Amino acid sequence: MGLFSLTQEIAMDLGTANTVILHNDKIVVDQPSVVALDRRSEKLEAIGSVAAQMRGKENPTIYTVRPLRDGVIADFHAAELLIRGLIKMIPNKGHFFFTPSLRMVIGIPSGSTEVEIRAVRDSAEHAGGRDVYMIFEPMAAALGIGLDVEAPEGNMVVDIGGGTTEIAVISLGGIVTDKSLRVAGDAFTQDIIDYMFKQHNIRVSEVMAERIKKQVGSALIDLGDEAPQDMIVRGPNRVTGLPMEVPVSYQEIAHCLDKTITKIETAILAALGETPPELYADLIDKGIYLAGGGALLRGLAKRLTDKIQIQFHVAEDPLRAVARGTGIALKNVDRFRFLLR
Repeated sequence: MGLFSLTQEIAMDLGTANTVILHNDKIVVDQPSVVALDRRSEKLEAIGSVAAQMRGKENPTIYTVRPLRDGVIADFHAAELLIRGLIKMIPNKGHFFFTPSLRMVIGIPSGSTEVEIRAVRDSAEHAGGRDVYMIFEPMAAALGIGLDVEAPEGNMVVDIGGGTTEIAVISLGGIVTDKSLRVAGDAFTQDIIDYMFKQHNIRVSEVMAERIKKQVGSALIDLGDEAPQDMIVRGPNRVTGLPMEVPVSYQEIAHCLDKTITKIETAILAALGETPPELYADLIDKGIYLAGGGALLRGLAKRLTDKIQIQFHVAEDPLRAVARGTGIALKNVDRFRFLLR
């Protein structure tokens, strides 16, 4: 759509950890969902990756905040600044987006309450949205993966994001069974922080814990040839404050993440237990799809396959599956209007 068209259209995956924006069928913004604010004036100082670099390094005049927690807006003011600032990042669009002619489709957790849905809608409208539509994240993920959500057959998607794990069985354009679990990537990060504190007497920040998760994170004790090398973690001793260096193996991280992964397994089994037999048979034949950043955890698909005895497939580019799905819904608003809120 041209620069001077009356209606600009964007699709947004407003995530706890990252926000992705599509415009004209292209991903134009992919940034951490972080803003940095001035403590005195509440003025926006930085956004996205620049603000993320400031986390854990703030001074008395600047603080960073993640506006979303557990998949929903926790800070209304910061969320509005985040949405507005990220829209402004869209290349070659600038202030033209700050008009009352913005059509938006935004992915939201399937377990969102009406109050939480209203908070997202209000933030988007205050950021310049005129027509704001919502789509549940597991449905958007299914569209983004390329599944035929309107077919008379069962498809199951497990979207493990930063704040929530969305589990849904989809058939005939609707969600037949769903579970929204407020346990996901952030819970993995907190598990690592707690483990390092208790097991190694070392204090690590949220940022460092995320690095550990990406570098040596695992869902299995034995990864075989795919095992990553140990990571050296540096930080202060929790008692003496003296510097420490601790080697951390993927087996340790697999051990400390076990309880949280078990909660996700239990939720998947509960959703399967509520699935009608005919749709269950489809899932056995086709398998279950993993999306979201959590799908990238080493060995997770194999662990779930072994536990549940249904094949789990990691979606292509799982981090952006929901974003691609919101883009498809935006491009076909009339066709998928029944999916939108």
